[in-house]
Amino acid sequence: MKMVTAFAPASVANLNCGFDVLGLAIEAPGDNVSVSFNDTGLSRIVEITGDEGRLPYEVAANTAGKAILDMCRHLGEKRGIDIRIHKNMPFGSGLGSSAASAVAAVVALNGLLGSPLSKMELLPFAMAGEAVASGALHADNVGPSLLGGIVLISGYQPLDVNVLPAPDDLYISVVKPDVEILTQEARNILPKEVSMKAAIKQSGNLAGLVRGLYESDYAAIGRSMIDVLAEPYRAPLIPHFDEMRDLAFKAGVTSFGISGSGPTVFAFSKGEEKASLMLESLREYLLAQGISSIQFVSKVNTKGAVLC
Repeated sequence: MKMVTAFAPASVANLNCGFDVLGLAIEAPGDNVSVSFNDTGLSRIVEITGDEGRLPYEVAANTAGKAILDMCRHLGEKRGIDIRIHKNMPFGSGLGSSAASAVAAVVALNGLLGSPLSKMELLPFAMAGEAVASGALHADNVGPSLLGGIVLISGYQPLDVNVLPAPDDLYISVVKPDVEILTQEARNILPKEVSMKAAIKQSGNLAGLVRGLYESDYAAIGRSMIDVLAEPYRAPLIPHFDEMRDLAFKAGVTSFGISGSGPTVFAFSKGEEKASLMLESLREYLLAQGISSIQFVSKVNTKGAVLC
């Protein structure tokens, strides 16, 4: 029986000044989801690997399963779908693990059905799937994981998604300490309202970052990537955050911040050398504190999710 597999990459969300409206895709890691028809008339999850037994097999309670249910309902698809999920990403990492599964699922199903929908048309179904894990409909992880590139969500009602340019020599360093922070918990710690002063500062930073990306202006990018809304509340959840930031800037990075809800931290650098230097510096520091970590250096992944 025909089986179609899709890969969806990890993503770095918020990019400091773009809470819930900015994100980018990196080259690796990512998740694979395979789909095939069955003769039961029901969609079912038949295999999950790499999750240490933590993910539900109940279709509606799984990010990949929920995305497929919604997409089948939209398309009027009555045939049963067997779903196989292969996790290659750590949980609670701030790298869009739940988003990657949802994205890979809709891309695989679209391929199985003969590609009736464009990637942009797949986005709402991936968002609905990811919301099972995060508790909210947002596209700062699923958008870049699906579409690739640096993604700006200008609005949600209606959904308005734009892919921004990235400088050719932009590298992203990613360090995931061996600490887990669940997305929903990290969202609950944030205040429900912010001051006018903070809102103005954050919107100015977001505008400055967009300009910096279009002009490949690293000075503007560095000045703009400052988070006054979420980082002050989330940074204390990440052990040695301030020390890691100091070490990153000593290595010559352009910016430093929290990837999504954490505990993963990331940095922008001009060129691969500074990006790699930051990783080694933070790895050694965390080991000295008794904390293991995993690291990645990546350019912006411009392809997003793909069929394998």
